[in-house]
Amino acid sequence: MNNKYSPLLYTRKNGGNFKLDESGKKFLTQVFLCKKVCRPRAEMRSYIEENNFVHLHLHSEFSLLDGATRIDSLVKRAKELGMRAVAVTDHGNMYGAVTFFDACVSLDEAYYKEHGKPIVKPILGCEFYVANDYKKKEGREKLNHLILLVKNEVGYKNISKLNAIAFRDGFYFKPRIDYKLLEEHSEGLICLTACVAGTIPQMLLKNEDEEAEKFALKLKNMFAPGDFYIEVQDHNLSEEKYILPKLFALAKKIGVKTVATNDVHYLNKEDALSQDILMCVNMRKTYDDPDRMKFETEEFYFKTYEEMKKLFDEESLKTSLEIMDKCNFNFEYGHYLFPRYIPENGDDPKTFILKLIDEGVKRHYPVVTQELKDRIDYELGVIERMGFIEYYLIVWDYINAARKMGISVGPGRGSGAGSVIAYLMGITQLDPLRFGLFFERFLNPDRVSAPDFDVDFEDSRRQDVIGYVRQKYGEDRVIKIITLGMMAAKNAIKDVGRVLRVPYSETDKITKAIPSTITRPYILKKAFGFYKANPKDKDYGVDYTVPELVAIYNNNPQLKEVIDIAIKLEDMPRQTSVHPCGVIIGRGPLDEYVPLSRSGDEVTTQYNGGQMEHLGHLKMDFLGLANLSDIK
Repeated sequence: MNNKYSPLLYTRKNGGNFKLDESGKKFLTQVFLCKKVCRPRAEMRSYIEENNFVHLHLHSEFSLLDGATRIDSLVKRAKELGMRAVAVTDHGNMYGAVTFFDACVSLDEAYYKEHGKPIVKPILGCEFYVANDYKKKEGREKLNHLILLVKNEVGYKNISKLNAIAFRDGFYFKPRIDYKLLEEHSEGLICLTACVAGTIPQMLLKNEDEEAEKFALKLKNMFAPGDFYIEVQDHNLSEEKYILPKLFALAKKIGVKTVATNDVHYLNKEDALSQDILMCVNMRKTYDDPDRMKFETEEFYFKTYEEMKKLFDEESLKTSLEIMDKCNFNFEYGHYLFPRYIPENGDDPKTFILKLIDEGVKRHYPVVTQELKDRIDYELGVIERMGFIEYYLIVWDYINAARKMGISVGPGRGSGAGSVIAYLMGITQLDPLRFGLFFERFLNPDRVSAPDFDVDFEDSRRQDVIGYVRQKYGEDRVIKIITLGMMAAKNAIKDVGRVLRVPYSETDKITKAIPSTITRPYILKKAFGFYKANPKDKDYGVDYTVPELVAIYNNNPQLKEVIDIAIKLEDMPRQTSVHPCGVIIGRGPLDEYVPLSRSGDEVTTQYNGGQMEHLGHLKMDFLGLANLSDIK
């Protein structure tokens, strides 16, 4: 079990603002001295104190082919630069929120345990697409952008709700909200006016200055006092140059602060080409297409404080720290948000499970041995102590309902077959005592995650079982799980080659020479000899290099460029789909707990199954087995 999800590590503490005390300065100084930033100790302390800026507008790899900033590299870079926080505001979604939070914690887990917050504070956010009316789906209107950042738990619930509505009810080309909806869910959120695609910048570009002022006042009144900011950016674009003085004047006139941001889409300046190629892949364009959308400059990267100081006044930079201090939301792990199970006969859950166990004993064991009694008492004690009585009853309930509907159910598989109580309840059909199966493999007091019954149903009727669960617990509480499709190694080569107009026959030679025996991650790095395993890695010392590919790389400049870019893009999220069997059953409406998404006609979570489990939600796998249909 990966200990980064340990409840002990993630026990939430109500952290306040990130203030560097003497021990904090000393700690940060030591970290930087042993990393890439080579500065004298005294100079480093000064650098930390004077770094009056954090990035609040950033698109990661989870903007799906519109952001080339990898989460792990991002948080490491923020730490190297002495930035005390960073925000991720992906386009229209929060797919990467949990990954982002975990990456910040992983920077220094000892620091997190001691202080109850990551050394680089993760600020969760989203750049929303805003329509005039999110319910209307006529034509393809131009959507404006708006940045929302999470301050606290209320803000997280509201941004999750907005995300869910945008995908579930407002999706039309893009997930959309409108300002009326935002007004209903603005508590706990900080609002920034976004890039030149924001409503206010667009008004100023059209010289609708009075309308922009009225609208800015409307937004100001929509949020808590001091939580609305005029965002200023400078990527050396003529449009930005034109509206910058107007934005500063507007902020002064209506009594709000300006905050300097950079519209980050890639980490380093030299990554601009990779971002450009990624956008071409997204739009199915070639690099030399004159009509394609592209960035006009190479300024959309993760700039240092010194670089930002050259563009903006100190006050606009310091405002980012003010916003940082307001944002104090942490994910809470190590608890469970399982739905309640209320027996239809009015019993409490423990009384009801005891009755089911007693019926099972009479059904399966003509002679009740001491071994059986001890095993039941032991298992029940662990189940009750760990709070999983209702978990067992939920599983029993939908298996029992399936059998009543005439749906074939598998006999049980995996570690769950080691539970005598599951056998007595009819969840499984294997006698653990007869076959010497261990309960501890399924559930024991040292386990840090919920148990997991994998249940097989005949594949043609699996959806009927899910339908029953939705009817029992509510449509808004039973949601399928998202999966993110990644840009696989061979596809990355082919996509980049197509964008750069490299003949297919050339890229095909490369993809065919990549052995199928090389497994993720870093397939391309491994094949071309760039992969350096750490001593702790299981493949340490293994050489995956393919001489034929190395020769292609060294002797063909055109293909070398394709390979270099493909290595950067490999395994970036590309599209979403629905997990074939994973379902979340929520304690309450799930859009109050997590952001939701849409894949085709199916509403899904925005977090994957493992992340949903670690957030405390009940994940069930409804497996469809063709063999059961054939046997029936």
